[in-house]
Amino acid sequence: MSRAADLLARVRLIRTNSIGPVTYRQLLLRFGSAEAALDALPDLATRGGGRPPAVCDVSVAQREIEQVSKLGARYLAIGEGLYPRALAEADGAPPLLIAKGDLGLFERPMIAIVGARNASAAASRFARQLAWDLGREDVVVVSGLARGIDTAAHDGAMETGTIGCAAGGIDIFYPPENEARQRRMFEVGVVLSETPPGYEPRARDFPRRNRIIAGLSAGTVVVEAAPRSGSLITARMAAEMGREVMAVPGSPLDQRAQGCNGLIREGATLVQNAAEVLEAVRPGAGGRVQSPTTQFQGPIPVAEPAADERARVEELLGPSPAPIDDLVRMSGLASGAVQLILLELDLAGRLDRHAGGQVSLRTG
Repeated sequence: MSRAADLLARVRLIRTNSIGPVTYRQLLLRFGSAEAALDALPDLATRGGGRPPAVCDVSVAQREIEQVSKLGARYLAIGEGLYPRALAEADGAPPLLIAKGDLGLFERPMIAIVGARNASAAASRFARQLAWDLGREDVVVVSGLARGIDTAAHDGAMETGTIGCAAGGIDIFYPPENEARQRRMFEVGVVLSETPPGYEPRARDFPRRNRIIAGLSAGTVVVEAAPRSGSLITARMAAEMGREVMAVPGSPLDQRAQGCNGLIREGATLVQNAAEVLEAVRPGAGGRVQSPTTQFQGPIPVAEPAADERARVEELLGPSPAPIDDLVRMSGLASGAVQLILLELDLAGRLDRHAGGQVSLRTG
């Protein structure tokens, strides 16, 4: 299959509404290619007791690919060499990224700096200086192109290397006042998105964006964060991925410091300068998360589960999330068989996937 045909199939697969990152990876591991996975969708969904998903139309996918090309951007596919290695190993990593800028930055150590949108002047100055100091140590600064701390971090690392993770399409400037900054990053940094060009971000897209920030980085530094803020979501995701979580302490009288102080109380590393950040993430790997690129070399042969085996797995499922490892252990079935049954239920619209490799049976 040509690279163009493979890319078209990958775009169609991930733009199909019922297919998320985990389902996508399971399909490619099972069938070896996006094209083979597309062919298998109707049968899999029927065996799971549902209707086949409405697959993204060829013309829609072709139009997106043309838009990406016109923007001077390119696709990065998980399992291929240009895809960031550390992100490829994170749960729920985007199967396709759209990137514009200097892709060589992915070969350098990466640290995320995130924080409050309504940041204080002192915190913004600190974040800008921290990013500058890290850049002088050959570290690439990752952030989310938001107001406040994100903006300060990008500015501090603009000349040494910064990566912006967008919640919307790569051609959408959000917030609008960051348009000039984002255009500059197209030239000297990198801007990443997992959504199609023209896509306007919604509230649910920002936590999804945050997992990319955490997944790219050896560690995440939080500079000012109110309780229950998006920055704390990024920190939690980083911790779940086994990455270093660091926080800058602040005054207990400032609500914007409560999130950071809480992280430190819960075990995050207290940092006050670039040297302490580097000390936390460089125990011997130079700040780089050494992870092999995931390769899809399937298909993986798995015998079709019998009716009683499917029933056994469904009986173990309920509305509360359960670890997949527990389903394997309690069902007595091979892991591949359980994963195939879950894949069928997922494509039939009867399964919900949760963080930490947990699943539940969809009700209603």
